[in-house]
Amino acid sequence: MIDETELRHLRRCVELAAEALEEGDEPFGSVLVAADGTVLGEDHNRVASGDHTRHPEFELARWAAANMTPEERAAATVYTSGEHCPMCAAAHAWVGLGRIVYVSSSEQLSAWLAELGVPAPPVRTLPIHEIAPGVVVEGPVPALAEQVHDLHRRFHSSR
Repeated sequence: MIDETELRHLRRCVELAAEALEEGDEPFGSVLVAADGTVLGEDHNRVASGDHTRHPEFELARWAAANMTPEERAAATVYTSGEHCPMCAAAHAWVGLGRIVYVSSSEQLSAWLAELGVPAPPVRTLPIHEIAPGVVVEGPVPALAEQVHDLHRRFHSSR
């Protein structure tokens, strides 16, 4: 069950996704939170540079590997506007991060992109549990999903 504190983190993810959009990037945002509730890091998509590995979940996983103990990583939660792609799910699992909570699912995103006529990405969209079966995952969160849908509509309609 998602509580008010977690909703606050998820709202911040949506704000970060909006910041990415304002910078001309795909609208994704993520927040890394320690077991005690401390926000350790946040980021948004930076793939407009041409480097399509610059996803916020991947960046936070790399930061966590360099700056947190294995125990701290396992107890942390990554909140994100969209379910991790396979690359990010693998990075999350390889560095031993804990729970993932996302606003919109990969299935939702795929449907939205199809509805907008956006070509399929070069990597198959898969649920996190198919890539990283040991990671606890919660989502989608319907209360915020329409905001994320709107960000994607805006991004792709400007193309």
